[in-house]
Order: sequence, then C-alpha cells, then structure tokens
Amino acid sequence: MKQIYFVVAILGTMALGSCGIFGGGGGKGADRGEVIGASSRTPRAEIPYGMVYIPSGTFLMGQTDQDVTFAQIAQTKQVTIPAFFMDQTEISNSQYRQFVNWVRDSIAITSYLNDPKYFIGGNGTRKAAPANANPSGQKYIDWNYVKKFPIWGAGTKKGGNANAQKLQSMYYQGLDRVFDRNELDVRLLKYNYALPLYRRAAEHRNDKNFKRSDAIFRDTVAVYPDTLVWLADFSYAANEPMVEGYFSHPSFKDYPVVGVNWLQARAFTMWRTRYNEAYKDSRHLAHRSPYDLPTEEEFEYAARGGRIGTDYPWGGPYIRNAKGCLLANFKPGRGNYSDDGGTYTVKVRSYLPNDYGLYCMAGNVAEWTSSAFDPSASTFVNDLAPTFNYEAKKNDPEVMKRKVVRGGSWKDVGYFLQNSTRAYEFQDSAKSYIGFRCVTHFQGRDLRDKR
Repeated sequence: MKQIYFVVAILGTMALGSCGIFGGGGGKGADRGEVIGASSRTPRAEIPYGMVYIPSGTFLMGQTDQDVTFAQIAQTKQVTIPAFFMDQTEISNSQYRQFVNWVRDSIAITSYLNDPKYFIGGNGTRKAAPANANPSGQKYIDWNYVKKFPIWGAGTKKGGNANAQKLQSMYYQGLDRVFDRNELDVRLLKYNYALPLYRRAAEHRNDKNFKRSDAIFRDTVAVYPDTLVWLADFSYAANEPMVEGYFSHPSFKDYPVVGVNWLQARAFTMWRTRYNEAYKDSRHLAHRSPYDLPTEEEFEYAARGGRIGTDYPWGGPYIRNAKGCLLANFKPGRGNYSDDGGTYTVKVRSYLPNDYGLYCMAGNVAEWTSSAFDPSASTFVNDLAPTFNYEAKKNDPEVMKRKVVRGGSWKDVGYFLQNSTRAYEFQDSAKSYIGFRCVTHFQGRDLRDKR
C-alpha cells in the first residue's frame, strides 16, 4: 500500500510540474503550446517633461489665400503627420548650458583629472558593475558622485584643491588671458556622437558589400554657442553687452539659446537621447524614441495648432489682438523692435501659446528643422510623414548644406511669422536670431487609445 501511495505522490508532482512547464493549468496568459507572442512589458504612456503631445492628423500644408509672396516654394499639399511630442518652448540658455556643462565635466574628468573615484565602482560608495557587463573595459563616469562633490571650485568641496591644479590647463593660457582671470577655454568643449543613417542603409539593403558601419555617421562638434553673433549679424550696432552676458548671465537663463548652428542643435538632440537613456537604464524603465529636430512639415503642423487655413499660430489674419497688443516678438516696423515688448529676444514662455500649448511658434527666434532646403520639395516628398533629408558632406557645395528654418524671429518682419513661410540657413552658420526645439515620436496609434 505504501508503494501505491508513493507512485500516486510522484504522479501528482509531475502533474503540478507540467502546469508550470507547459501551462497545463489553462490560466490567463498560459502557454499551451500556442504562439502567444514574446514576453514584453508595455510601457506606461507618458508625456516627456516640458513637452506637449501633438496628435496625428492631416492638414493642408502651404500658403493660404493671403500668402502670395514666394508661393512658388510653398505650394499647398495635403499631408498626414503621425503623432509626436514637441518641446513646449524653444530650448533655453539654461537647458543648453546643462549640455555644455556635461561636456565640460566629461572632458575634465576623463582627460585631465583621470581620478578613479569619479568612475563607477571607483569611489568605494557604489557597488562596481559586474565584470561581464562591460567587456570593452570602458569606464563610465559616476555622475551621482560628481553632483555630490563638484569638480570645480576653490577647494570648498572635497578634492577641490587637488582638482584646481589639474584643471588649470582647461583655462585660457598666456596672452589669451584677460586680467589674469581663469576663463574656460571653450574651444576644448567638443562632443563626439554616432548617428545611424537608416535611409542610407535602406538604399543599400541588397548590396552585399555594404557594411553596417557605412550607414553610421560620426562627428565631433564644438558645443559652445558663438556669442559673437550679436556683433557679426549687425553692422555698427553696440551689442557688446549681449556678447558678454546673453548666454552666461543668470538674467537670460530662460531666454532662447542662440548662436547655435544646425550641427550643434543636432548634437544636443543626440546628447539628450543618451542622457535620457542613461536615466531609464538606471531605473529599468522603457526607453522612448530618440530626440530629434522637427521636420519642417511637423513644425508647420504643430504651429497651426489644429486650425485649418490660418495664417499664424494664433489664427489670424491679424498680428494684434482686440486690445491692439502684438501677439509675437518680431520687428513691427522700420527701426522698431520694442513695441512687442522685447528689444531682442524674450523669455521662452512669452505671449499666449497656440491651441496645442506651444509657445513662440512664430517670432522670438526662428528655429532649425531637420529638413534640407529644396525650393521644390513639396512636389516630390511623400504625403505620409513627408520630409526631405540630406546628410551633407564637408566637401559638398554650399547649396547642399541648406537647412529649413521656420517661425520667424525677433528681428524679422511679420511675413516670416506666417505658418507657411519657408526660409533657410546654412548648417554651419550660427545666428543671433535662430534657435531650436526638439521632438520625439510617439510609439503607438494615439496617446488616448487605451486598447
């Protein structure tokens, strides 16, 4: 009898085991030998900080009845734009300075200090990463330690005295010094990044000799804004105070960054993507799409705020409200820059936002887009998620280095504030009236779709 009980016990154990291995229990999501899909965690839909959700939709891109000037490069075309997120405001000096400071500290730690306590597992306060987690042997900066013990200063923080001597080479030297002040040599601040070129890969997908590395663009970009644009852009204008303080003085921290060329703006998007991914990795959260500059079609779609056939982000056709107040920061008349409330730029949250909640989609600073400029682009781009991109090489003619600029600026007349107006600037040119904002694409059909 005991032997019978023993056999029954074994069979019972096997039955229980089969439920765990083969899903024989038939519970919700159980694998009964059917294809049920790979296991993955569905990320919670969230709007990135400082951004707004732009729902997918279709619109008539191009000039309205009143837009007759330059109509030959802004033909109307019905297009559809997938959903995406867009920065509510232009990138501010404070936000861009976070990027500059990150590059500055990275270079200081890796090239000048080379102190093990600033790296993961090197300070004794954090557990070192597993040996197999980093087979390349590359060291990673412990940014939590850097925040706790800043590397700059006059010895008031831990390691400050020792650091000051090592970092002396990062300041201007010799005759480049003014009044013997320690001023950071901004020429040292360069950011390296790699960018996958999916379109190039698609064009060569059947080419057996085409290597993956052939579709990866690598670049090194100097990240510090060109503060001299305030003088270079204007003849015989006393803009020295703007040169000295616009990017560095706390009073301008919430003003849009300028003096940033297209290459620098794109480098910022690359850094922002990696910065966000590092945060997600440390908390085991789902990554979102990479950050990028908006295409010119996305910019116009977002600027219209869901309105149909309007001239300006606020509707129009006028640039003053019922009280006679100007609705954007631009040049209202000859020699008149101040009637709109700002002599130069204004804070990024100035004036009323459009119906999508976006500020200064017209005026303040014109904005870089990811699109290459071609006068006839609207005739050959697709009508679904349209764009025209070209990765200009250094030896390409200048005409191939034009990038679309949208929105108009504080020094432009009212025509450039219109939703459909197209302009361009060369990708390696920085101006006192061009800034940018970022987008990241929504993965899914609609943010409001709960199915």
